Amino acid sequence: MNLWSDFLNNDKRIIHKWKHYFPIYERHFKGFVYKPVTFVEIGCGLGGSLQMWKRYFGPYARIVGIDVNPDCKAFEEDQIEVRIGNQSDENFLQSLIDEFGTPDIVLDDGSHMMSHVNTMFRFLYPRIAKNGVYLVEDLHTAYWNEYEGGLRKPSTFVEQCKSLVDELNADHTRNALLPTDFTRTTLSVHFYDSVVVFERGAHTKKWAPRIGVAPEPKERSLLDRLVDRVKKHPEAGS
Repeated sequence: MNLWSDFLNNDKRIIHKWKHYFPIYERHFKGFVYKPVTFVEIGCGLGGSLQMWKRYFGPYARIVGIDVNPDCKAFEEDQIEVRIGNQSDENFLQSLIDEFGTPDIVLDDGSHMMSHVNTMFRFLYPRIAKNGVYLVEDLHTAYWNEYEGGLRKPSTFVEQCKSLVDELNADHTRNALLPTDFTRTTLSVHFYDSVVVFERGAHTKKWAPRIGVAPEPKERSLLDRLVDRVKKHPEAGS
């Protein structure tokens, strides 16, 4: 049973999710199923999503829910633990790492206040697993004033992510932007409606080798023209 089917057939605690999120979850989380994954969800809601993640990831998963509401402690059960604290409190975030170790996946479905989202990402993203996934959802709130948002407002997480695209590609900016820790530890950034997903990882040597069998003589004139074009514009080579 996939996550969407699990959601539609849920008869336990209430789950509240946008339906287009489910293919995103499966695309980025499927590699962790039946693994000893530490999954941290910020924002417990009514407790149903914690149970859903437990079912999805399987019997080796450790599901950690974070919320500011002390009543959420009632959602604890086998494989599910809940801690009460503010997602923008770095001391609290460090206490989670001290207790549970390095998270493999972080899903931010917390307050959606832009200052909270930014603070948590800056602190927690560098501290998740080297092949981990960090997902922020409900980013339509980045355009809403009541969440410190606004279209093209520099302090929103969406605008921060646009800058991170440049950091991801810093190696190719001809020293206009020096590589950062984010550059060196991030494989990809994925943008969806209301969701951004970061996949951590490290590249080996970045280069574009030319591989194949040498052409017959009659084909060389065409090939020479193509090679000359690539030499003039090496960034476009593939």
